[in-house]
Amino acid sequence: MTQELIDLKQSNLEGRYEDALNLVDELEGMSKQAILRNIESFLMRLIVHLIKN
Repeated sequence: MTQELIDLKQSNLEGRYEDALNLVDELEGMSKQAILRNIESFLMRLIVHLIKN
């Protein structure tokens, strides 16, 4: 993700706004995937807890 932010900054500085928008879309997708992974992890812990009880 760090490299994407560096690329985003460079694209903005060079005036390549289309590239910058594409990078923002990629970062947005990564963020959604991270959220889904966190939800999945929480649900798995909840299921294990419910099974134990």
